[in-house]
Parts: sequence; C-alpha cells; structure tokens
Amino acid sequence: MPLLLLIRHGENDYVKTGKMAGRLPGVHLNERGQKQAQALGEALTGVPIKAIYSSPLDRAQETARPIADSHKLKIMTDINLLDTDVGDWQGKSLKSLQQLKAWQIVQKVPSRFTFPGGESFLFLQQRIVNMLEGVVKKHNKPQDIVAVVFHADPIKLAVSHFLGLPLDHFQRLSCDTGSLTAIHASESGANLVKLNQRPPFEFLVQEKKRA
Repeated sequence: MPLLLLIRHGENDYVKTGKMAGRLPGVHLNERGQKQAQALGEALTGVPIKAIYSSPLDRAQETARPIADSHKLKIMTDINLLDTDVGDWQGKSLKSLQQLKAWQIVQKVPSRFTFPGGESFLFLQQRIVNMLEGVVKKHNKPQDIVAVVFHADPIKLAVSHFLGLPLDHFQRLSCDTGSLTAIHASESGANLVKLNQRPPFEFLVQEKKRA
C-alpha cells in the first residue's frame, strides 16, 4: 500500500486580486509561497520519495521543484492534475460570482454543478481519481512514497473519494497553501494518515524507517 503525499502549491498573489484564477497562466508563487516550497523541500529531504508528479500550472511546478531537486527526481507533469476548469468564471471577480444563484449550488450541492463553459465537479473528481489510481498501480510496493503537487479542490475531492465521503461534503475539508495530506492507498482500500499538515512532518520519520 503506497503512501501518497498530496501537496497543495504555495501561496500566490492572484488571490489578493479577488478573482478566480482557474487555469490562468503566469500565476507564480509570491515570496511567502516560495518560502513554503522551500520548507516542503527541506522537510521532505531524507524521506524516500520514489517519484514526484505535478500539475503543469506554474504555481504547482514551482512548489514541486525544491522537492524534486532534493531527491534528484524529474518532475512528471500530468495535465490530469490541472486545477478545475471553471470555464467562463475564470478571471471573474469572486465578489460578483458570490451574487449568483449558482454560487449557492457550488457551496451546498457541488455534485449538481457544472461550470459554464467548463467542467463539473463530478468530472473533476473522476479525472483526478483516475490519475491517482494509475499512480497507485504503478507504485504498488508497500514502501513506495509518491509526492503529487496540485490544487486545493482536486486534493479535497481525491480525499473524499479515498475515504468514501459524498462529493457534496468535500468542501468541509481543509487544504491550505503549502500543506501536505498523506494517504495510504491500494486497490483494496485506503487510510488517511494526515490532513492539511504543514512542515515539519514528524510522522514521516516512521515512514522512512518502515521503508
């Protein structure tokens, strides 16, 4: 049962604009986000990570880089780890979006929502799950540890899947910038080890010994 380290990218300044970034290019880590990425790289040094996967978006790649460098690994970029395709909502003001009736659907019954011109939460979850299930099959030794760097909602939807939670409850989970969520996963089950953790990761010392 490999251990998946689901890592959210570090902080960026786009959120301060009050707009929805979605898949906009050129959204880079700010100074704090860069420090978060460095802290992740340092905290995971010595942890026997076998592979690192990342969303192609800049903020995820920049977070993955210190981890990859410390382990001399190549970042395997996968488009299936992209953030939500929010379609026509991309770049729009959150304040204006919150006035829409559709916003309440997103918050209360996201399983029934599809972003105008974009994807549904159901499709998003299945996209992420298919990718991670492929990682589990490829890295199927009990001692394998794999880092996956991507985005908040996709991480929460992945956790919901592995724990058997209803999709409509995924927004109850937390996933801060620069955080790590650890899940033991196999074809026969899964176990949440830690949720939304910041460095240092003392629990990974036991994983290192086990490996």
